[in-house]
Amino acid sequence: MTSTENTPLGEYRALRKAGQLRPDSGQELAIEKLQVLHHRLVHHGPRRVGRWQELLRLKRREEPPRGIYFYGDVGRGKSMVMDMFFNTAPVMAKRRIHFHQFMMDSHERINRFRRANLRGGEDPVIAAANEIAEQSWLLCFDEFEVRDVADAMILSRLFTNLIERGVIVVATSNRPPDDLYQGGLNRQLFEPFIGLLNAELDVYQLGGRLDYRLEQFVGKQVYHTPLGAVAAQQLDQAFAELTGQADGEPDEIELMGRKILVPAQAKGVARFAFNDLCAQPLAAPDYLAIANRFHTLVMNEIPRMGPAQRNEARRFATLIDVLYDNKIKFICAADAGPDELYPQGDGTFEFARTASRLMEMQSADYVALPHA
Repeated sequence: MTSTENTPLGEYRALRKAGQLRPDSGQELAIEKLQVLHHRLVHHGPRRVGRWQELLRLKRREEPPRGIYFYGDVGRGKSMVMDMFFNTAPVMAKRRIHFHQFMMDSHERINRFRRANLRGGEDPVIAAANEIAEQSWLLCFDEFEVRDVADAMILSRLFTNLIERGVIVVATSNRPPDDLYQGGLNRQLFEPFIGLLNAELDVYQLGGRLDYRLEQFVGKQVYHTPLGAVAAQQLDQAFAELTGQADGEPDEIELMGRKILVPAQAKGVARFAFNDLCAQPLAAPDYLAIANRFHTLVMNEIPRMGPAQRNEARRFATLIDVLYDNKIKFICAADAGPDELYPQGDGTFEFARTASRLMEMQSADYVALPHA
């Protein structure tokens, strides 16, 4: 019987035995798939052929193992199981990297080959793919997401050549391949890459309702008042616990020819100040675009509003409606309780529903709901 000690299955069982993980059928199936790939990698190596063989497209005697593309909601354990696989993979030339960082690195390689005009005028994308394959023939990508048209235009050629070289790809994403680059510019030119992913990788949904990061907030305070240093510190702590990062990175969402700025985000969590979303000319479609991108919104500096802030109050009410309808988790700091945020001014009667929803969004039942 083959030992599983230094394998993804061995690591998973050790954590289960130590009580650090609970039974999860989705994770167990993912680990089993990675265990099979682990054993196949023992007998696999990169394809090292000359240029004339590449042109003839000679086939390997033995088909290389297929990579795996895991997708599912944030917090399902995708990155965890991939890390177990990567840490134990019997491969020296391996690389685990955030997909955004990998694309930045790839563009730098392509530009370097283009400037130097090396390899007899070879396509710089192919030259970059060859260089990547020479350095690492197991690539593990976290948070596989395509938002940039420059990335979309090169991905098909880049990955076709990586796979032809025998590079094995394991990736995690919040989206299935068919949903990548939705609404992107010239998406029809990106579709061959979707076909490549579906053809060359085993696509597996790591499903389930439970979000392991958000679970820790069930029963905890998510609405902090009054405003001040203590509330701000509590928001900082919440963001760090949910993302594993202190600050996150800025981002932007393209919508109908314009951009919605996200001051900080990471791991499906976005941070805003009240004025970022409610003192700007934004409306329901903008808030819906945010709700589609993130499962949790952290907001600071929600003021007590009066008649002069009727527009801000209206936008805030719309925002809360969208977040509520999409089961977005809302962690915030406000100057007053929900019932006292907008006591006077146009629309105070309608704002009563906003206050009611804010109170419900603090409940354990709401926090436990999956992102819609």
